[in-house]
Amino acid sequence: MTATRPAPVTRRPSRGRKLVVAVLVLGALLVAADFGLAAAGEYQVAQKMRDKLSLSEDPSVRINGFPFITQALAGDYRDIEISATGVPVRDQLRELEVRANLYHTRIALSDLLAGNTRGAKIDQVRGSVKINAADLNRLVNQVTPFTDMAIEPDTREDVPAQAGPTTAAVKLSGNTTLAGRKLRVTAYGSVSLVGGLVEIAVSDVQLDDTSLASLGDALGAVRQALAVKIDPGVLPFTVTPTAVRVESGALTVEGTVDDIPLDQG
Repeated sequence: MTATRPAPVTRRPSRGRKLVVAVLVLGALLVAADFGLAAAGEYQVAQKMRDKLSLSEDPSVRINGFPFITQALAGDYRDIEISATGVPVRDQLRELEVRANLYHTRIALSDLLAGNTRGAKIDQVRGSVKINAADLNRLVNQVTPFTDMAIEPDTREDVPAQAGPTTAAVKLSGNTTLAGRKLRVTAYGSVSLVGGLVEIAVSDVQLDDTSLASLGDALGAVRQALAVKIDPGVLPFTVTPTAVRVESGALTVEGTVDDIPLDQG
């Protein structure tokens, strides 16, 4: 005689488990709604900044900080980050990277979503433009042909300390032709912010072929070619440039301004 097994008992989800699932679903919906509102706000800011910064296309805009809704309800956005690349300045520069951080932008959510920025205020703007090696190479080529220009901070131990934020030590390198020979040239000097212009001064030029160190005239031409003055254009929100930095691949000019309208371009 075969024993019959009892039918398996189907367990129903407990109320606690249902509640957890409901909370998770609700949380996911709230997060999605939060990101959706932030994206709508970012779009409106991008539209305004395209006009104000005279860009050919919308810049990248990110409203930092989560959740967005708490900032929106307070009408105080802690950090709006705006960036654009490939920005031209006159005939000198073609690949500028423009960046601005808007700290504590004060505008009602309804006005932000409607694109109405009149009356909006910003506690502080930090603006910067980045001049990359390709643009510097283009400028240097007006005097002496160069290729593969590179920009680096001068990290040598014997480099004298710079006097404040408007001067920084720089190392430049690139390929050129001297006495009919293709050479890699390395130059050391300083980059300074003078009257809103970026000025490069070269103090030492070295060749990868030391047997040509006697080419004094040729090295003088290289030094002259690298000693350029660059107009970085107007910083975002008409920020006055107050500092220059050297980083790998670029020279960055930056400054800050306090208490300005969002509509100030």
